Amino acid sequence: MKGALVDRRLRVLAELRRPTPPRSQGTAAIVDAIAAALADLASLAAQSGHDGEGLIVRGTGVVVPGIVDEPTGRAVYSENLGWRDLPLAEILTERTGTPIALGHDVRSGALAEMARGAARGAKDMMFMPIGTGISCAAICDGHLISSGGYAGEIGHLTLEPGGDPCPCGANGCLETVASAASIASRFAARSGHPVSGAAEVVEWLDKGDPDARAVWDEAIAALAGALSMAVTLFAPELIVIGGGLAESGDRLLIPLNEALLQRLTFQRRPRLVRAALGDGAGCLGAGILAWSQSATT
Repeated sequence: MKGALVDRRLRVLAELRRPTPPRSQGTAAIVDAIAAALADLASLAAQSGHDGEGLIVRGTGVVVPGIVDEPTGRAVYSENLGWRDLPLAEILTERTGTPIALGHDVRSGALAEMARGAARGAKDMMFMPIGTGISCAAICDGHLISSGGYAGEIGHLTLEPGGDPCPCGANGCLETVASAASIASRFAARSGHPVSGAAEVVEWLDKGDPDARAVWDEAIAALAGALSMAVTLFAPELIVIGGGLAESGDRLLIPLNEALLQRLTFQRRPRLVRAALGDGAGCLGAGILAWSQSATT
């Protein structure tokens, strides 16, 4: 979990980071951890400011993964966190005494990249973080597509029919081939070398290891296939790649861009760039939601 105090100009005044409780501990433990983090941020605000006067918190934004229905403040579904139809905004408002603006982590990250990051000035863009999972946010003609919270689940496009099982219940989803976790597990299974994450696979790739090359190329091909579908549907002028896998830089972006363009014929040919805000995009996006809510209340 990442948290921050941000002012009206979206300047970060204070930050905190802490681990999310594992799903095995249950929904209540995760909600408790979120509420505790918000309480600690409120304490940081009270201790900040000038001349001994604390900062006044005007609003609070919380963004989470999965299916999120922003207007009703409900976390509809999250496989990774193990919750279903959770009235999270209402629960946290009761726990903290502060109105909560609930959002989706990737859609909020897209707003942040448009406001302060790599997508400034873009009207048609996609933001796709690649980490433990893969999701995306599409902004068309300046409007964020939500569709009741179900839009953007690009990680669950079937890229390998009959492939590895996905926690969503399907087989061969993009996440089973190209998420950071899947890259690590596929390399370990193929090579017999256990690794702690995709970053170690990149190290083997740099050494010229053929198993790392095969796994990496399969991930690139799957990502390019999914993005070509998205480009055909949404026609973004810009695709911003974020998440932990984007830390590999040109090792990812150059071959992914080439593989994507090879799949396009008549479609708009987007620019593909690395996210500018790193893993802080969702956190800053939560601040944007909070300030937007405070302006309307």
